[in-house]
Parts: sequence; structure tokens; C-alpha cells
Amino acid sequence: MTADRSDASAPRPGVLAPETALLHSSSSSAVDAGLLNPPVHRASTIVYDTLEAYLSRHDRLYDGVVYGLYGTETTFALAAAIAKLEHGHQTVITSSGTAAIALSLAAFLKEGDHALVIDTAYRSTRRFCDEVLTGYGVEISYFDPGIGAGVEALLRPNTRMVFLEAPGSMTFEIPDVRAITQVTRRHGVITALDNTWATPLFFRPIEHGVDISIAAATKYLSGHSDVMLGAMTAANADVYTRIKDMAARWGNIASPDDCYLVHRGLRTLDVRLERHQRNALELAQWFDQQPEVRRVLYPALPSDTAHRIWLRDFTGASGLFGVLLEPLSPSQSAAFFNGLRLFRLGSSWGGFESLLVPAWPPPARSCLPVDDGTLIRVHAGLEASPDLIGDLDDAFRRLRAISHQKDA
Repeated sequence: MTADRSDASAPRPGVLAPETALLHSSSSSAVDAGLLNPPVHRASTIVYDTLEAYLSRHDRLYDGVVYGLYGTETTFALAAAIAKLEHGHQTVITSSGTAAIALSLAAFLKEGDHALVIDTAYRSTRRFCDEVLTGYGVEISYFDPGIGAGVEALLRPNTRMVFLEAPGSMTFEIPDVRAITQVTRRHGVITALDNTWATPLFFRPIEHGVDISIAAATKYLSGHSDVMLGAMTAANADVYTRIKDMAARWGNIASPDDCYLVHRGLRTLDVRLERHQRNALELAQWFDQQPEVRRVLYPALPSDTAHRIWLRDFTGASGLFGVLLEPLSPSQSAAFFNGLRLFRLGSSWGGFESLLVPAWPPPARSCLPVDDGTLIRVHAGLEASPDLIGDLDDAFRRLRAISHQKDA
């Protein structure tokens, strides 16, 4: 079971608890009009009453509405809500989580620079590094997520950035973030971390020394499988200026309608995550009892190799985890997946629905060996867990039936 987190999550005197702050985040125009939710401001051109106001418009480039490309009040309301949740300086909203990752890397890397990237990074992160950054003359090296302070030995005079993901994509390893950032800060190296899995409710990278906390708001921050959006939260004003400028130079802008939907989703983030976590833990424990399962990859399980760091640094676990099965043939895989009733086959995660997909293509790794078993990724949605377990039980029954036919 998960540890008692009451002390870790208790609000400080005079400080609103995160879930309370989320419910009361809005915008100035909404407050003035007596509205609970920020209105949707759609705009490209912004007009001014005087020549002086027009000529000085860029004085508010980083904190005001000056042109549609840089965001409207709807964008800034969402950005402020996320930044407060992250305990960061300010947030830049992007068109997708992938865009947030790409822009954070591009903001600090140029020809001749070197970047260290965690070996368990999301596939799209690796592809951007290997196919785009290297084409621009940036050298990329991957490192084992368990390296901790040993990352210092990998730093070079031209190392400008260390990119992290916690936990790792597909295999859910958790790096010792604080040990790594203690090294990077001594050497003046920027760090960014993809925090989509935990959200800032369960882990705040900036409090652990990270310079940029990244989230695919498409997932838990939205929670309803109908929005593409990303967020980059900066630890300080200098980093914020860099990532804000980079988003503008690439012409990356988020739809105000999508910002509104994510802001609405934030209101229920804590109660949704509570159910996701409870369901995931029950499913993970159930998977762990099945003879076809080699290992369950979920940091909240005491048996997981990442459990110690998770227990120390995180205040909860989300609904996403991995399950390593014994190798399955194509016919066995088809029998397992094709009869699912409640679990759906689909990319992404973090919505209300449960998903079950094979890890295909297999995770790309440079430092870590890839197990020869069949890896599947499970997202525990908001359904009743007994119903989900019943669906999985039927899947294993189909798998066993075809396996017995094969052995006969």
C-alpha cells in the first residue's frame, strides 16, 4: 500500500492547500464580473487607445496581452494557475506536450553544445534530440537514470543542459533528481524535467532544483482526452524569458479554447488523481499475482526498484504503470488484447478512461538492456476497479486458453 502522506501534503499555516488554490484560480476579468471561470478571449490583433500605449506595448511582453501570438488573458490565467501549483516563477503554455519538450531544449542548445538526456526519456523526446538537435550541430549523450551524482563525470566543458523524466517512459525508473541538480547547479548547467506522470500535485521538480518543469497538459491536467496542450514552468525570471521567447520565435501558441478546457480540468485534478492512484495500486497488485507476469513496474509498489526514491520525493503516484509479461506470440497477444471490453487500445493517457497497449515499438535504450518479455502499458482510469479487474481476468483467461491449445 502507499505510505501515509498526511504530513507531507499538509498545508502550511496561512497557505492554501494546492487543491483549494486550484478551485479558486481565475482571472481578473472573471473576478470583476463575478464569474467562477475565466472567459475565453480569442484574439490576434490587440488595439490601443493612444500612440504612446501602442509604442510601449512590448513593455508587457512577458506578463500582459500585447498580441495574440503571445497569449490572451485566458492563456495567462491557466499559466498562472499552473505556475502556482508548481511553485515556479511563471509558465509558458504551448500547443502540445511534445512542443513544450522541444522548445525547452531548443531554448538553451545551439551548434557546438552538448546535452545529457536520461536514457528512459519519452520516445518523441529522443526523436527530437536524435533527428532535430543533432542536425543543428548539438551533441546528445544518454545516461542511466540511476546515475545520481555520478552525472558529474559525464559533464563536458560544452554541456549546457541535462534533460530528465521522472519516472521513465514505459519502464518507470525514477532518477535521484536532487542529487543530479546539486551537480548541475555547481556547473551552471540548465535542467529540465518531464513531470507529466506525477503532475505538480505529486512532485514539484522546481523544489528539487530543476530549472524547467514540463507537463503534457493533454493528460492529467486536462483529464478528459479532448485537448492537446503543453506547459513549461520556469524556476526564475531569466529562464522564463528564454522559454517565452523561444515559443514566440517558433510561432508556437495554444488555443484559448484549449486553455479554458485545461483550466476547467485543473479544478478536479486532485480528486481524479486520487481515484487514478487507488485504481492503479489495486490493478498493479492484482497483476503481480498472475503467473504470466514477470514484473510490475509501478513506483508505488514496495517491490518496485524505484520505490525508495518515490517514497522520499513524491507525495503520490498516478494511474500509469508498466507490466512485463512472459514473451507472447502474435496470436497470444491478439487473444489478450482483442476481447477487452472496458480497457481501450489507444495512445496517450491521463484521461478518464482506462487504456491498455503493448509497448510497440519497444522502448529505445542506449544504456539499459531491454528485457525480452512482452511489455504492456496500463492506464488505470476512473472506472470501478472490480470491473477493470474482471476485464483483465477475462483477457488472461483468453491468453491461457490459446496457450493450452498451442501446448496440446
